[in-house]
Amino acid sequence: MENLLESTVRQSSSWIEARFQERRSLILSVRNGHFDQCSSVRASGAGIRALVGGAFGFASTTDLSERGLRNAVSAANALADATSRGKTGQLVRLAPAAPTRGTFAVATNDPLDAHTLEEKIDLVLRIDEQIRRASPKITSSSVTYEETLEERIVATTEGTLARVLDMKPSLRVLAVAAADGKQSMGLETVGVTGGWAELLARRSPDELVAEAVRIAVDQLSAPHAPGGPATVVLDPELVGILCHEAIGHTVEADIVLGGAITAGKLGTRVASELVTMCDSGCPPYAPHPVGLMAVDDEGVRAGRTVLVERGILRSFLHNRETAAFFGVPPTGNARAFLYSDEPIIRMTNTYIEPGDTPVEALLAGVEDGYYLRGFAMSGQADSNAEFMFGVREARRIERGKVGAMLRGVTISGNAFHVLESIDGLGNDFAWENGAGVCGKGQPAKVDAGGPHVRCRITLGGRQA
Repeated sequence: MENLLESTVRQSSSWIEARFQERRSLILSVRNGHFDQCSSVRASGAGIRALVGGAFGFASTTDLSERGLRNAVSAANALADATSRGKTGQLVRLAPAAPTRGTFAVATNDPLDAHTLEEKIDLVLRIDEQIRRASPKITSSSVTYEETLEERIVATTEGTLARVLDMKPSLRVLAVAAADGKQSMGLETVGVTGGWAELLARRSPDELVAEAVRIAVDQLSAPHAPGGPATVVLDPELVGILCHEAIGHTVEADIVLGGAITAGKLGTRVASELVTMCDSGCPPYAPHPVGLMAVDDEGVRAGRTVLVERGILRSFLHNRETAAFFGVPPTGNARAFLYSDEPIIRMTNTYIEPGDTPVEALLAGVEDGYYLRGFAMSGQADSNAEFMFGVREARRIERGKVGAMLRGVTISGNAFHVLESIDGLGNDFAWENGAGVCGKGQPAKVDAGGPHVRCRITLGGRQA
């Protein structure tokens, strides 16, 4: 397929980007001992993008023969030409990018294909049963295992020929508890780029079950938190959610051009000087993030983009088109979900770099506040960086000591105001947002994280 793609683009007189993709996905979902879903899907095809007269044309095909690819190239060229003749706005220009060549594969000694379907089914059923046996207060259980195995090849008329082999498994564990007319939920998730061993090493099934059950049961007797501004310590999962949902989307260059709050603010202070925030396809600090990506879908090497440096907004995330508009190099953030999708600007792994304060010291510095852990899978954020998220576990901090659990807690505010209030960064780091997908017209597997962070935020709760 590599030779066929390269031969196809070389024969075109216009600029061509050809992407082959084969994806295999598996979903196993069990609820209360019975399968909700057991599905396996395989999809393959090619997407062709042409640039003619300052306009893009795009066509996709499942016919992977030489003739099928040439027909798709002809269709993309015709669409680009027709669009260019009616185009009245800004002409498309592409920032230069060095050609990328080679094969880029996930590092693992325990690939998912080495484990049978029966083994994966057994894991899901065993975890589901373990949840229901953990406490008499558990009334419902749910476990979902997902895996995606993918091969992508990108070839361009500029000489790029990059082959990417990817592997992403995840687990979601849900426990529901009930007593005295009350009901509560505990949810724990894990996802990685890697194989079977990497998934189970990140957080073991026993740990996922124990945490989900503990939270579900303990929240039954927990009081509601009072609302209002508060000093809090956020765990890496909530830090990651803020980085991705409330801030990361506001620095995607296409959203910036659409009027995000960050427009025109490069070089200005947007956070505490303690904060350095990055997006990277191959980040440091902890292995196997779900957004791991050596090469994007334009064939550009994915590097480390410093978005905020010691509190100053330094960069946006770009594809080749927006990079040319802003006069900067592309950042390797062009991604397409399927071969039939055009690449758009997406995050990869977005994070705040760790500080040098032990987590215990962050907590000890809070006289009256809250320790907040985990995203409750509900919330929203907009291009003005305003957000509201549910919190999975909240505990009171009094005189530096973490105490009783609270329930029904949300956090809200402006994400940049929260960043400005940060007065402590932990010396720890974790990726904690790899089990789901980001939606922006197309799904995308991303990750986010950071250290524990001490800051000011608005809590939603229940007034006495």
